[in-house]
Amino acid sequence: MIKNKIIHNSDIDFYIREEEYGKAVSILFEQQLIKWNLLKERYDALDDVEIKEFWFDGFKIKVQYNPGRIKSSSTKTDDVSINNRACFLCFENLPEPQQGILLADKYLLLCNPFPIFPQHFTISSVQHEPQNIIDHIEGMLEITKQLSSDYSLIYNGPACGASAPVLFHFQAGRKNSMPIEDDYHQLKNEYGKFILEDEELMVTSVDDGLRRFLIIESTKEKKIIKAFKIFYKVYAEITSPSSEPMFNIISTYNAEYGWGLIFFLRDKHRPELFFSKGEDRLLISPAAVDLGGLLIAPREKDFERINKDLIKKIFNEVSLNDNSFNSLNTILKEKLK
Repeated sequence: MIKNKIIHNSDIDFYIREEEYGKAVSILFEQQLIKWNLLKERYDALDDVEIKEFWFDGFKIKVQYNPGRIKSSSTKTDDVSINNRACFLCFENLPEPQQGILLADKYLLLCNPFPIFPQHFTISSVQHEPQNIIDHIEGMLEITKQLSSDYSLIYNGPACGASAPVLFHFQAGRKNSMPIEDDYHQLKNEYGKFILEDEELMVTSVDDGLRRFLIIESTKEKKIIKAFKIFYKVYAEITSPSSEPMFNIISTYNAEYGWGLIFFLRDKHRPELFFSKGEDRLLISPAAVDLGGLLIAPREKDFERINKDLIKKIFNEVSLNDNSFNSLNTILKEKLK
């Protein structure tokens, strides 16, 4: 089945051989728009999405009214609901026109038919395995570097944003589509505290008043992996999760500065307002893109209602609490010495 889903043509194969993956992916996207009418309709609809911006202390949050994302935002992720529906990322369940590009020999990059970005992709494992980053951090770093000319990678944990946690997957979108990619250095300078700073590895803890996150940066892949595994172990011990600790990741790569991974630290999947009844309900379910500064509102009334106070309430509620955040910083500083 997977062989039928891997696209081959002279242009795409040429750029893959030349390791110009960004160009190969752009060609795939254009060809899928021609072949897959529903995909084109949904990307054309992005021209009509509404955006409004809110400025906080030195950074901004955009809100995107995007009715095409209502299914993803409202998806039930409890075990019973997951087990009772077909996995839409499994190859046998993909739409007939959908094809993709094989990356790192074990991931299939596909055009996402429920887009947030002008080019939006899902990168799923060819093996049927659950959403858990610990076994895929090397793959994430490799693909981030391969696509770095044009795209950033996103990871949503199984309990904080992944709408298909039964099959491992990343997402990718056009670079600088999320405000945090532009605000990155300013946030570090104004709100960051160094956990570790040496010539080959930098780990920074950031609390900007809305979100609490950790940034790991290095030009050395092995340094990133080692620091990540230490963080993962400490974070799991502090938060005692039933499965994977709760975080979302945005991963970028720059030829001069190497990898930069942002880990948004979480206490909850969804805010209380998501579960409210009647007019109080706010159908917003933050994942990596939202915490990256592009908050998705799939309902018009929520888009009209959202304001700075509600954004702060939502982000503070789903982000890691102060005590756990401080404990993580203290223990990591010791462990990473």
